[in-house]
Amino acid sequence: MGRTNIEWTDRVWNPVTGCDPVSKGCDNCYARVMAQRFPIWNDFKVTLHPQRLKEPLGWKKSQKIFICSMADLFHEGVPFFFVDEVMSVIRFCPQHTFQILTKRPERMCEYFSGKFLPSNLWLGVTAENQQRADERIPLLFDIPAAVRFVSVEPMLGPVDLKNYELNWVICGGETGAGSRTMEPEWVLSLQKQCKTYHIPFFFKSWGGVRKNKSSSVLFGKEQKEFPS
Repeated sequence: MGRTNIEWTDRVWNPVTGCDPVSKGCDNCYARVMAQRFPIWNDFKVTLHPQRLKEPLGWKKSQKIFICSMADLFHEGVPFFFVDEVMSVIRFCPQHTFQILTKRPERMCEYFSGKFLPSNLWLGVTAENQQRADERIPLLFDIPAAVRFVSVEPMLGPVDLKNYELNWVICGGETGAGSRTMEPEWVLSLQKQCKTYHIPFFFKSWGGVRKNKSSSVLFGKEQKEFPS
């Protein structure tokens, strides 16, 4: 259970499924497309799965675990008491590294206000363009997470991160039907920024609009770096 093709993690854990669009990066949501293939996904409405809460307790080998690949844990439809349950499991599994990615950092800030964060928890935001980077990343820095990261995926425009001391940057183009173009100069600029500011840079792929749809080669080589 929990195996995934997402290269920057080892497993996914979905105690919540379903979401609603909040910005342009959601227009071709892969999770919504995937959910439409299976009626059990409840029309992609936000759904809690308490029966899945204990899944990581059975994974003994140390792994990176992406929480809610098919949802946003900080969606308004997820009550904080349920997020408490997720955090309890994280604390019970210090051998694992847990990764949370949200497009709703306001609610993430509200939840973590005044709380002690486990050291095995990485927090990230999605920033598909400069507007979303400037809206979401500052809120991430209000939370004292061990690792703070940004996912520039799908990359829909140039993004300047010079004002943000991040621990990790993920970048990738949009995939699937209706994929929007990611320009090479956007990626090169982001990669150069990361190199200048010593930020690990993980390039996922060019996305689905290019000839080699599965290519993760960036200017002659793969760049798949992780925080130390």
